[in-house]
Amino acid sequence: MLDHAALDTLFRQARTQNGYLDVAVSDAQLEAVYELTKWGPTSANCSPMRIHFVRTPEGRARLLPLVLESNRAKISAAPVTALIAYDLKFYELLPRLFPHADARSWFAGNDALIESTAFRNSSLQGAYFMLAARACDLDCGPMSGFDPVALNAEFFKDTSLVINFICTLGKGDPAKVFPRSPRLEFAEACTLL
Repeated sequence: MLDHAALDTLFRQARTQNGYLDVAVSDAQLEAVYELTKWGPTSANCSPMRIHFVRTPEGRARLLPLVLESNRAKISAAPVTALIAYDLKFYELLPRLFPHADARSWFAGNDALIESTAFRNSSLQGAYFMLAARACDLDCGPMSGFDPVALNAEFFKDTSLVINFICTLGKGDPAKVFPRSPRLEFAEACTLL
């Protein structure tokens, strides 16, 4: 089992960030986060998540009008905002990613299965991404307050990518973190069968 310090970093002391310090995030840090993220399991190793890292003033200017006003300050302050998307053509890579069976044929032509599998597994990968970021000494601010139709048109037009959620990254500003909210207890959230 991981030691208490590691568990604190990944879970117990980790917080959703609402503001960031003026500390840059390097390409090497983003690559390190992805290198950890990619090992998280997905069904049939489908790996549908795709990430666009918004880090330039021009990229932020394109993104800010598409998010709720309450999220704009967070995105403006963050060194990086990750657009966590999923690829509806993920199954085309299954011959390489899952060579154990003809998994591509499970999906080809089945739009409902493609959509549900891509969304579910990119959500899993998004969670792995946040844990990997925390493990790489970055803080995260996941959010879903945005216009998905407009965001897809602005960033993913003429592609097979669809936005899932947004996640800011950087060194969080402790002064901007809300007080810890309660969580459900085991007996409230779990059933033993």
